[in-house]
Amino acid sequence: MTRRQERERAMGFKLLFVLTCFWVYNPIHVHATTNDKDVSALNVLYTSLNSPTQLKGWIASGGDPCGQSWLGVTCSGSSVTVIKLSGMGLTGNLGYKMADLTSLVELDLSNNNLGVGGNQIPYQLPPNIQRINLAQNQFAGGVPYSFTQLTALRYINLGHNQFSGSLSDIFTDLSNLTFLDLSYNSFTGNLPNSFSSLINLATLYLQNNQFSGTIDIIANLPLKDLNIANNHFTGWIPSPLLKINPVIDGNSFNNGPAPPPPPYTAPPPPPGGPKVKPTPSSGPPSKKSGLNGGAVAGIVVSFLAVGAAIAGIVVIFLRRKSSVFSRNQGSEPDEPLTPLASNEFGGSNLKSFKIEAPRSSLTTSVSLKPPAKIDPYKSFDEKDLTMKPILKKISFSSINVTCYSVADLQVATDMFSPDNLLGEGSFGRCYKAQFDGGKLLVVKKISRTALPNQSADDFAELVSNISQLHHANLTEITGYCNEHGQRLLVHEFYKNGSLHDFIHYPEEHGKSLSWNNRVKIALGSARALEYLHETCSPSVLHKNFKSSNILLDGDLNPHLSDSGFADLIPNPDSQAAEETSGYNAPEVAMSGQYSLKSDVFSFGVVMLELLTGRKPFDSSRSRAEQSLVRWVTPQLHDIDALDRMVDPGLKGLYPAKSLSRFADVIALCVQSEPEFRPPMSEVVQALVILMQRANMTKRALTGDGPDAESHDFV
Repeated sequence: MTRRQERERAMGFKLLFVLTCFWVYNPIHVHATTNDKDVSALNVLYTSLNSPTQLKGWIASGGDPCGQSWLGVTCSGSSVTVIKLSGMGLTGNLGYKMADLTSLVELDLSNNNLGVGGNQIPYQLPPNIQRINLAQNQFAGGVPYSFTQLTALRYINLGHNQFSGSLSDIFTDLSNLTFLDLSYNSFTGNLPNSFSSLINLATLYLQNNQFSGTIDIIANLPLKDLNIANNHFTGWIPSPLLKINPVIDGNSFNNGPAPPPPPYTAPPPPPGGPKVKPTPSSGPPSKKSGLNGGAVAGIVVSFLAVGAAIAGIVVIFLRRKSSVFSRNQGSEPDEPLTPLASNEFGGSNLKSFKIEAPRSSLTTSVSLKPPAKIDPYKSFDEKDLTMKPILKKISFSSINVTCYSVADLQVATDMFSPDNLLGEGSFGRCYKAQFDGGKLLVVKKISRTALPNQSADDFAELVSNISQLHHANLTEITGYCNEHGQRLLVHEFYKNGSLHDFIHYPEEHGKSLSWNNRVKIALGSARALEYLHETCSPSVLHKNFKSSNILLDGDLNPHLSDSGFADLIPNPDSQAAEETSGYNAPEVAMSGQYSLKSDVFSFGVVMLELLTGRKPFDSSRSRAEQSLVRWVTPQLHDIDALDRMVDPGLKGLYPAKSLSRFADVIALCVQSEPEFRPPMSEVVQALVILMQRANMTKRALTGDGPDAESHDFV
């Protein structure tokens, strides 16, 4: 080998060494390409955050977050595992593809301006997330029910936002959770029963909300740090919690001695093991096996006492038999029989009787066994008497809303002037009322036909029940009047009136609803029903869900009215009622039985109104088109037919895909068989996804011309 060849060979080795070093320390991006789904999810997140320039490296389409080291993104191999963008001044929302980030274990978007304008946390979230920090933002609404599926969660911080309404039972499967911060929001209602499943929770911050009820449900959690200040909690502070020095100021806890603990109950025997008998707690067991004189005397006295008790019971029983026999011979009973509480399929509903029922899936319905019927001629034994519920009268003093006088409301409504009449509904007339300071409210005069007994106790129960319903999409009462035989309710005034008038008389508002606003109204209304059906315990039937009971505020957010009035609604007598109203489900007209699924059907009819701009029943149309459900249902999966049926008021400004998905939800809700209709939580989920996709690309629709018709939001 010549010297020249040796030099070339040496140079070749050097070049190979340099290339090897470059390869090791600067790998070609092809081998570090981020998972496609992760890339797409981050692209969507970037545009949902309004494409902020401060996120260095982020782009709206494509890219390589792991290989190019996007700001705040940490990867393991080709998968995104951590996103930390705290304090970046971000706006917008989280988009609709977060669930595609299957390797993400930590998400920190705290201390930003996310959620401005009432945006909510999306239903779709990273399935294996362990830490989620969205504190110091402006998210609204409730905590998505999808949190139930995030079983790996160890840390949740949603403090300092604008969340409201009651907490759903979303914590049942979150046994790994050690830190939970829901402070500085507007949560209401009792703590959910699923809190008891948080067996590893060490830190709990609930301060500065509007929670109520007791805190017994967290008594046995392994808490080390607890702050529940400035809520509406009542009852006693469980002794185990006192040991950790909780922050409890600003509540209404009792200062007296706590009630005694419940009687001792033996623990269940271990599977396959021997049964364990409870050990007496009165003192150590005696070492002697024989009976002394005191024990014998005690036994004799016990036998005498038992004998006397049996004799007394026999005498009472014979007297009761005699009394019942005389009643059956025609004499009047001493006191009326009290019926048992019935289930959701009819009859009265005792508000103190709580039923926790599992959520039904899309194709499964919950079947509740109705209580046994009472035979009015059956003689009661002592066992029967223990089944009778104890009815507790409700006093107005226990109701936490304003009590108005008739004079106050007469002044505010100008003596209930016809000029202030807003409309007349199923339960009475509504009047606009102006109070001191210019505040506008609505006064509803309950008609005598709606509350026939007109008793103060019945009205107190009605007001109490309604005042306990709290949700951003409900019309909540702010006061009542029970004076001189008048029964009146007061609630917020909504400037855009009812959805019914906005759809069917758009000229009165000077404009029609855009497609996105229709989807927003459907979603808000669905959330209201979801709250009544799946958050309230027991579930609350609405029984009167229709577009005239959906009121729109200045931002066109929906507020469902007449919630809690179900007991005042009589069952329909004939199918004619269903045909002329157009909202009642087929089974209601056939059997007069309302259920949660009949509410779902009525919701589907309102969605049809939003879709078509038509009334549920219109006698002015041809016979084939009078019933909206019957006319539309066979055509809901026909794209061409949908285009012909859509509300002309939209002027073609709607996305075809979004319209089709909207129709798919309707088709599920208005099925003739109630068991095939979805629960409202699934309806909400579908509409959340639809709304998020619409918000993602609504900027694509910028013109008023015919070209806008071709734009697809989703």
